[in-house]
Amino acid sequence: MKIEDKIDAFNSLLRRRGFIWGPSPEIYGGLAGFYSYGPAGKAMKNNVLSLFRRELRAYGFYEVECPEIMPKKVWEASGHLERFIDPVFRCKKCDTMVRADKFLQDRLPDELSDGLSFEEMENLVKKHGLGCPKCNTSFERVEKYNLMLQTSVGSGVIAYLRPETATTTYLLFNRLNQDARRQYPIKVFQYGKAFRNEISPRQLVLRMRAFDQFEIQLFIGKEQELNYEEYNEINENIIPLLDWKSQESKIGFPNKISLKEAVDNGILKKQAFAYCIYLGYHLASKLGFPEEKIRLRQHSPQEMAHYADDAWDLEINTEQFGWVEICGIHDRTDYDLKRHGEYSKQNFEIPMGTDSSSKEVPQILEIAFGPDRIIYTLLETTFNIIDERIVLNLNPILAPNYVAVFPLVRNKKSILNLAKDVHKLLLQHRITSFFDTAGSIGKRYRRQDELGTPYCITIDYDSLDDNSVTIRDRDTMEQKRVLISEILNSIDNK
Repeated sequence: MKIEDKIDAFNSLLRRRGFIWGPSPEIYGGLAGFYSYGPAGKAMKNNVLSLFRRELRAYGFYEVECPEIMPKKVWEASGHLERFIDPVFRCKKCDTMVRADKFLQDRLPDELSDGLSFEEMENLVKKHGLGCPKCNTSFERVEKYNLMLQTSVGSGVIAYLRPETATTTYLLFNRLNQDARRQYPIKVFQYGKAFRNEISPRQLVLRMRAFDQFEIQLFIGKEQELNYEEYNEINENIIPLLDWKSQESKIGFPNKISLKEAVDNGILKKQAFAYCIYLGYHLASKLGFPEEKIRLRQHSPQEMAHYADDAWDLEINTEQFGWVEICGIHDRTDYDLKRHGEYSKQNFEIPMGTDSSSKEVPQILEIAFGPDRIIYTLLETTFNIIDERIVLNLNPILAPNYVAVFPLVRNKKSILNLAKDVHKLLLQHRITSFFDTAGSIGKRYRRQDELGTPYCITIDYDSLDDNSVTIRDRDTMEQKRVLISEILNSIDNK
């Protein structure tokens, strides 16, 4: 099958089987950058979040929740009002606006345009005679476009919808410090909505104006960063790292090395940051991405944010959009707490280490996942067409339905009732089960394959005599007879 045909079949599946719908609201023609999740997509997202929460609790992290709207002063302190901008070209004739760096990447794919200055982008446009995609008028100057969405609260108080969850977590520092009884590092995470007024949203849920974030934070001391106890438990793990020097040498594939090698060779500067790299990779691996589809790519010095000491993107290789970032791992230094301390007149210096008389503002290490990007990349990388059979080879615990139950025929009451009893048994034990009577067994299998359902249970005429059922495996299509009394153990063992 041609790659274009496979992509078309995949995009159709997203809509047809209730994973992703939009742009929303569809009945009014849709608004760019806003999408809805159908029942299958929402169930899958909830399963991803449950896995993340379970894993992070095992690593000693606790969850917080903060407001989505904050007053203007917060975003002045964080630097978002000053720096949270996209470079844009605006057509002086028809007023069409495009994001400058993405425009140049699309038109000049062989010229590296990450981290270019405004002047360098303007020079590229002039050199190649590039202009407006609508009316072909030549572009001239790059403008600044702030992505913040402004609103007002109460009697005209200016506020903004948060463009990230992380800042609202930092504002809790004094409370977190007290709650953790000043034991470091403080490990927290937050899941919630963020909002960005994207210029030209595209690529489905990869770039939206309202989207989810799952951001993990470590508040930690400088000395502890370099000698981090938990690093010793994970430093032998092999990670696919693509550092910025390799990228400059046009090496596109990652170097699989241990975290210890990466730290000893200076690819990673700090033990605690290496731990964050491991944790981000660990969570992505638990989701079930194919190993060859994952890499960690380091930001070049030109690409890195002004406050960062190091930054890496965890990327997934997709057929439709190439390498897609699903997670950013950043060493934010003490920038955030110092800025908020200055603007709020709070003192965030605290005793660190064994010397209680020595105080410092904690460093922040961040692991920031985009759940919407996770959903898309998981679906695309597990989508397969085998002999015209569409199947999602999802990690079973992430599938919208864990089990589907089918009566072989629906016009025989005894079979139908027994099938309903099996379905209820699964639901009572909190196993997500889908009951289906429509169409042939083959068609019902195919419908569940499209949803990624790992196991299908069929109740037939023999079930009435021997109290057994057929369990069919999604990936192998192997069918096995199991006693109804053993269904729960059989599924649990799987």
